Amino acid sequence: MKKISPRFWIILAIVIGAVGLIVFSLSGYLSLIIGKAASPFISVESWISTRYVAFRDFLTVPRDVNTLRQQNAALENEVSQLESQVLELQQQLSETQILYALLDYARTAPENKYVAASVIGKDPSPFMSYIIIDHGSDDGILYGMPVVTQQGLVGKVVAVTATAARVQLITDANSVVNITLSDAGVSGQVGGSVTGDLALEMVSASAEVLEGDIILTSGLGGSYPSDIVVGQILSHSKSENDLYYSAIVQPAVDFTSLDAVLIITNFKPVDITPLTTDNG
Repeated sequence: MKKISPRFWIILAIVIGAVGLIVFSLSGYLSLIIGKAASPFISVESWISTRYVAFRDFLTVPRDVNTLRQQNAALENEVSQLESQVLELQQQLSETQILYALLDYARTAPENKYVAASVIGKDPSPFMSYIIIDHGSDDGILYGMPVVTQQGLVGKVVAVTATAARVQLITDANSVVNITLSDAGVSGQVGGSVTGDLALEMVSASAEVLEGDIILTSGLGGSYPSDIVVGQILSHSKSENDLYYSAIVQPAVDFTSLDAVLIITNFKPVDITPLTTDNG
């Protein structure tokens, strides 16, 4: 009988082992065995990985925090700049809207010539009696010129420099405006006061005055053109023996929010004081 070579048995063992591995793999036992065998190594690898990440974070996080702080400061600065730009755009939009409103008003009275001016100063008193505008004699502004907004009558120029002017408001205690009650069709006057209130004056008690009546400039006296809105009757009263109405007038213009005005430059006020003063 021929003797079997050791090499044959080695090859046979390899084949049987390979077949066994295939059978174990197909049956699922091989994965279970490999998993159990590798479990200690996986645990060690996980432990090493966790410690490495912690050590890396310890070395790199301070630099990251500093970077984040710098980025945060840059973002805050950018946000601040954007907020400033938004406020500036809102201001420009507000000014544009005011100018458009003034332009619309100017179109309703094309017979007049206007110069638009910004309000750069106000009476610090809560009962405002004047404003300062940024146009003066260099822009053709003269003493006595009427000042209006799209809402109505503001007052008149009472002092002028080359680049600025002072405007007396109709609420000033020394202001008197000759007016007409549009509904009643009667004339009178509206005067200011130290409290900033407007009062109806010199309107006959026989006239029919109603709350809400619109008050317009009459043009009498030479201080203002006619038909500019002054305000409206807020409340009124009279006694049986009174010769004139007593009435509180709501100004058409909100003097607390004045930002821009129009000066009527082609109106020439007439001083009739010498004609009404008794020299005898």
